[in-house]
Amino acid sequence: MSVADQHPQLAEQQLPADSVIAVLLQQHARIRRLFTDVNTSSGAARQAAFDQLRELLAVHEAGEEAVLRPVSRSLLGKEQAAARNQEEHQAAQTLAALETLDVHSRDFTALFGRLEMDVATHAALEESEEFPAIVDNCSAQEQEKLGRRLLNAEKSAPTHAHPNVLGSTGSEHAVGPFAALLDKVRDYFARTASGKRER
Repeated sequence: MSVADQHPQLAEQQLPADSVIAVLLQQHARIRRLFTDVNTSSGAARQAAFDQLRELLAVHEAGEEAVLRPVSRSLLGKEQAAARNQEEHQAAQTLAALETLDVHSRDFTALFGRLEMDVATHAALEESEEFPAIVDNCSAQEQEKLGRRLLNAEKSAPTHAHPNVLGSTGSEHAVGPFAALLDKVRDYFARTASGKRER
């Protein structure tokens, strides 16, 4: 049974056009497709699919933490919100480890499989617990406001780990490309939430 079957209001076509939940469900679908692309590709296409996946995961995670989680924390409690954030933190650590491996190696394939399962479990919990709470307790206008905030921030958020943002090539090398990217995107979301704009 699909999430939409279990909770019909999560069907994208029944959500407000710019609903934060519709946006996140679309991202979940794209994340699943990119996992499939990595698993079924070889050569440069496999690396490219992995690069796209980690960029999307960085923006998606930062967006959920900044825009969605404060609302779900008030609706579902601190423990639920903290559990979802911890799952995302664990996925980030796994992605950082994957960056050190050859995408064609057995070690990469094994660890990538674990990441895929962890991300799928995390998404299922969001879709079955967190998203329905937002739909049930936030008006269409509130959902659209959150969705627009998420989309506007994501359109301008940095999606490549450029060294100069962190100050030096050495600093990015020390934390790893994905960690550097995630820090940049989180910082961008924090600035946009406080009303500041990246220059």
